[in-house]
Amino acid sequence: MELIAEKPLTSYLKKYFGFDSFKGEQEKIIESIMLGQDTFVIMPTGGGKSLCYQLPALIKDGTAIIISPLIALMKNQVDSIRSFCAEDGIAHVLNSSLTKAEIAMVKNDITARKTKLLFVAPESLTKQENVDFLKNIPVSFYAIDEAHCISEWGHDFRPEYRRIRPIINQIGHAVPVIALTATATPKVQQDIQKSLGMLNANTFKASFNRPNLYYELRPKVNAVKEIIKIVRSFAGKSGIIYCLSRKKVEELANTLKINGIKAAPYHAGLDAGTRSKHQDQFLMEDAEVIVATIAFGMGIDKPDVRFVIHYDIPKSIEGYYQETGRGGRDGGEGKCIAFYSYNDIVKLEKFFQGKPVSEQEIGRHLLGEVVSYAESSVCRRKHILHYFGEEYQTENCENCDNCVHPKLSFEGQEYVEQLLDAVMAVKEQFKDKHIIHVLTGNTNSSIKSYKHDELEIFGQGAEKDDKFWMAVIRQSLIAGLLQKDIENFGLLKLTEAGKAFLENPTSIMLTEDHNYEEESDDAEIAVDSAKGGTADPLLFSMLKDLCKKISREKNLPPFVIFQDPSLDDMATQYPLTMDELKQIVGVGAGKALKFGAPFIALIKKYVTENEIERPMDMVVKSIANKSALKVSIIQSIDRHVPFEDIAAAKNVKYDAIVSEIEAIVASGTKLNIDYYLEEVMDEERVEEIHEYFLQAETDSIQTALEELGKDQFTEDDLRLVRIKFMSEVGN
Repeated sequence: MELIAEKPLTSYLKKYFGFDSFKGEQEKIIESIMLGQDTFVIMPTGGGKSLCYQLPALIKDGTAIIISPLIALMKNQVDSIRSFCAEDGIAHVLNSSLTKAEIAMVKNDITARKTKLLFVAPESLTKQENVDFLKNIPVSFYAIDEAHCISEWGHDFRPEYRRIRPIINQIGHAVPVIALTATATPKVQQDIQKSLGMLNANTFKASFNRPNLYYELRPKVNAVKEIIKIVRSFAGKSGIIYCLSRKKVEELANTLKINGIKAAPYHAGLDAGTRSKHQDQFLMEDAEVIVATIAFGMGIDKPDVRFVIHYDIPKSIEGYYQETGRGGRDGGEGKCIAFYSYNDIVKLEKFFQGKPVSEQEIGRHLLGEVVSYAESSVCRRKHILHYFGEEYQTENCENCDNCVHPKLSFEGQEYVEQLLDAVMAVKEQFKDKHIIHVLTGNTNSSIKSYKHDELEIFGQGAEKDDKFWMAVIRQSLIAGLLQKDIENFGLLKLTEAGKAFLENPTSIMLTEDHNYEEESDDAEIAVDSAKGGTADPLLFSMLKDLCKKISREKNLPPFVIFQDPSLDDMATQYPLTMDELKQIVGVGAGKALKFGAPFIALIKKYVTENEIERPMDMVVKSIANKSALKVSIIQSIDRHVPFEDIAAAKNVKYDAIVSEIEAIVASGTKLNIDYYLEEVMDEERVEEIHEYFLQAETDSIQTALEELGKDQFTEDDLRLVRIKFMSEVGN
């Protein structure tokens, strides 16, 4: 077995990428590759997937073959690696964009053992000349990026990905394979592993849970009127509304504009200039709402999207998860509301007509999962996470409509027993609808052909309708008593827990599914949820406009003035003095003094004109003296002491010192850390980050990493320059 490395992996991490520590399970993933084991990584965008194969490639002997579907993405990665590693030929691409001379140069570098990473498209990998060449070079391992492309169940299926394993076998090196993807259901996960011949791979999976998102389904009745109410409840905040058709996008955007809402349409039918213009308006908050098809959002990361509305239900849970995921990326409020009508499902099913049978089957299965999610009364979060193969332990997430407004529960032991008996009686070889026909005694041609009308269980559940039994099936799946056979388009099978339940039945509480066709008659649902809105939306809107006005006058991003949580708190507490303003969330003394006066003036005028009775809990606290640590840090910075030395002197970690400095600057104190930046960073890199924050919509480090490139900068780089930026510009 190969040794993990001659030195600790963190020393290589520091050497090549400048990071002091790994994120999440990166280190375990890299250890798995170093030990020669097949490895499967499911990690959301921004989790640091690329480092999981870049670092072991730089450490191990030979050349790592990185298979990626996007030529542009390959080039970016190669440029990034070359920026970290000065050695000539350390990384190359081998694809159709190269000339013959360039291909010859690449192969020379590989033969000379200069190249540690070779990025290839699957189409290039399958060319015989490349196969013959790779047979004769030392390969360290194979990495398959965007691995979901290998699966017909994935949202971006690429048939050429199916040929990867046979080509790897043809090349003939007995080395590990690492497959990486940002999203994979259990179906896609097993399909990837089976297709790549890595069923025994070490699997690493990050959580899909987004706890700050509120999920809600509403009957599609007077939907446009409901949407206008929702948007108005988020006055001054950004949101996205998704529609399936271009026509509906245009209609809804125009209706919103007529009703005084700043909205812009976005779809593939608009020319590039118009799409770019509307996207910029949304980013700069000149448009509050984008009404869009799913073409919108792929290349945007606006952190403060406060609501995502689906006028039309999506075609898959995976699509729904990705689209709702564009809300609340800054960790703040994100309200996700979808309008549902079974008529829309019928329309979507018509899209499958004329397509190959297997494609129709997959499409209908994915659509069936959407119906299950929409009509279920189980916690929305639990349902989504179960779909992605993740168990959510909490019974009530307190942040979805089914948890905030739960349906009545009933004892379900008898019904679950009947269901599991029926599944066993048909030898676990049929889908949910057939099982329901057995239980309800529906004698159709399929039931007769298999003689299932002769079973003892046949018709024992006839007192309940199909909808009731579908609810029992869904909740038994989520409870882990049943599972769907992913190899056979959803055949129901008992789990070990299900078999144990049949042997020793216990109490199990169930709830009836939603029936949106019936609920539509009394569908008036409160717009404001447990997580929604501001205390005074009109004042918030006025404060937001003032913030934009000042940001334009000073040519600064709005977040440098005050961020949304601060404006929300102002609209709740109505601070009338500078001391009161300093107690508002996110407002330090320096910021209050620099920007606070016009906000206090506006609030005073508003309170007087509207005879506002302010909350009595606005207590003005005395400004605490700076702690001894803070004083010592400020004095050390004045003496130009390196941060590492400050940390050593105080016997605390470097990261803790940086956090303290961030807090000092946030409170309004101005610090000059140029001396330290000059030691640890190039001037050009500092300027690039500084320029980014000057134009940015948010001061989020994660957003900055995604925007500037995780392979170009570290979190430490961004935090240090943000300190400089906020100190110089904000204080």
